[in-house]
Amino acid sequence: MENVRKRKGEVFHSPAGVLKENVPQRRGQHFHFDLWLCLTVQNWILDFGRPIAMIIFPLEWFPLNKPSAGDYFHMAYNVLAPFLMLKLIERSPRAVSRTAVYLCIITFVMGASIHLVGDSVNHRLILSGYQLHLSVRENPIIKDLKPASLIDSFELLYYYDEHLGHSLWYIPFFIVLFIYFSGCFSDSDEQKKLPVSGWLLLGPSALYYWYLVTEGQITEVFLLTFLAMVAMVMFQHHKGVGVDSNGRFLFYSFSVTVLLVILWVAYLWNDPVLRNKYPGLLYVPEPWSYYTLHIRKSH
Repeated sequence: MENVRKRKGEVFHSPAGVLKENVPQRRGQHFHFDLWLCLTVQNWILDFGRPIAMIIFPLEWFPLNKPSAGDYFHMAYNVLAPFLMLKLIERSPRAVSRTAVYLCIITFVMGASIHLVGDSVNHRLILSGYQLHLSVRENPIIKDLKPASLIDSFELLYYYDEHLGHSLWYIPFFIVLFIYFSGCFSDSDEQKKLPVSGWLLLGPSALYYWYLVTEGQITEVFLLTFLAMVAMVMFQHHKGVGVDSNGRFLFYSFSVTVLLVILWVAYLWNDPVLRNKYPGLLYVPEPWSYYTLHIRKSH
């Protein structure tokens, strides 16, 4: 019994704040279809689906002065997404820094919670005629507000929603994914094969990341993460090891996402209104801005 207690103590009191699992005893890890499926489904329903839920559910069910259906989706996402990320890290084949992971998850939850409030108000403004393809001060329902200081308040709300909230949400999100990816390498050819289930999830996963990058306006963060993954693959290749099935799924998903973003930008390259809304070196329009400009207007 004393030996058992000693072994347990070694796991929970490991040096340098490192998360460890009994992975070294295993020959290798199988494809985490259960976790990747849960992540993909909850991303599509709770993240992509929440603005749609705000639009399709009758206002009588969710009045404008109460949380909407999309807000409840967001609340569920803020709990489920970090939980699944922690479960993913637990299955990492190598030990990772407990401190780094915990700080990332805490920051992730804070950023997503800030975004919950800002996004909730912004989508109610859409129902009142707010046009996402215009800046705050150019919107017809905003620019005539009295006193004029109210416009500053709406710009602050936009900053919390689109800038601070997104940064605190997505930067730690991609850091955690990269931490996990950095351990997904093996010298076994069997572990490098992506199963059929992985190929089936690849399309929905990549399409969601396309939405995340474009709507979240985090192209720089995503590209830096992808380039870091490419560098990691090249570095590990020189050491004689390759990406395992889980790492391949993540890497292939990001690769397809890059292609989808390029096609999206090329499609809207000559759109003068969106060009004015998204100036700068990286021109990546938001899908919901495209919706309010070209689809909602036509209806």
